[in-house]
Parts: sequence; structure tokens; C-alpha cells
Amino acid sequence: MAIVRKIRGHEPQVGEGTFLAETAVLLGDVTIGKDCSIWYGAVLRGDVNKITIGDRTNIQDGAVIHTLYDGSKNPSQTHIGSDVSVGHNATIHGAIIEDNCLIGMGSTVLDNAHVPSGCIIAANALVLSNQKLEPNSVYAGVPAKKVKEVTPEQREEIIRRTARDYMHYASWYK
Repeated sequence: MAIVRKIRGHEPQVGEGTFLAETAVLLGDVTIGKDCSIWYGAVLRGDVNKITIGDRTNIQDGAVIHTLYDGSKNPSQTHIGSDVSVGHNATIHGAIIEDNCLIGMGSTVLDNAHVPSGCIIAANALVLSNQKLEPNSVYAGVPAKKVKEVTPEQREEIIRRTARDYMHYASWYK
């Protein structure tokens, strides 16, 4: 059974139909929408500030989601939209990720960065703190730079298909 723990008076809220792997960890001020999947070894640590996740979003194995303390000089919250795939071992720290995005394996998105709808963040990319990306774009590298526009085919075959596939995979575990 996943570790789901109340911290600082905040208890994680999990939407209907969401799969939590046995080794997933949800701590504190975490709200997850409907039909999501939180995979093995994923840690959503809402101990110091808020984490929200929309519907049909998957947080894959080993991903870490955290924030900056709400009492600090520059606090951050993590808000991840609907139909987002956060790849294996990715780190999201106090960033905003809008709907229909793919965050690649091993990538890092730092505090107060803004990833608008339709973006693909390539594997191992580093999105810097306060970086504002352009919608429907592919970003790669360290630091992440725009490399091209997302085509309609990529939107369907990479972003939307991955989100749908993870909903299907989660059904095997229920």
C-alpha cells in the first residue's frame, strides 16, 4: 500500500480511479485528480508547500515532485495539469506544467518555471528556475532551449498517446 501521510495539518487527496503503486509516497498538501497513476518509487512531497495534479496525469517510476517552503522569501508550488506524463526519474520542483505536456525521463524542471500546454521536455533536459517556455514546443539540453515546434502528429503520437497508455497500464494493477 502506498505511503499517504498527513503533514502540517494537510492530508493528501486522491481522485477517483487513481492508481497508487505500493511504493509511491504522498506527503502533506498533495491533491491528485481523477484517473491518474502514481508509479513505483514516485515521491510527491507536499510537506513545505502545495502540489496539485489534474486528471489523467501519470507520474512515472522514481519521479520526485517537491516545492520551496511557503514561508521562504521566494516560495514555489507545483501545479501539473491534466493529461501530462512525467517520465521516469524526472524532478519537478515548484514549477507550473500546463495540460497536455510530456516531461521526459530524467529531466528537471525547477522553481517557478512555466511549461505551457503542448510542450515536450526532452529526456535529461534542465528547465531553469523562472524560465518561461513557449507553448507547443520541444525543449532539450542543459539548460533547456527550444529546438522545434510540436507537430500535430507529435501531439497525438507522443503526448496524448503516452497519457492514454498510462491510463491503460494502470488498469492492469487495479
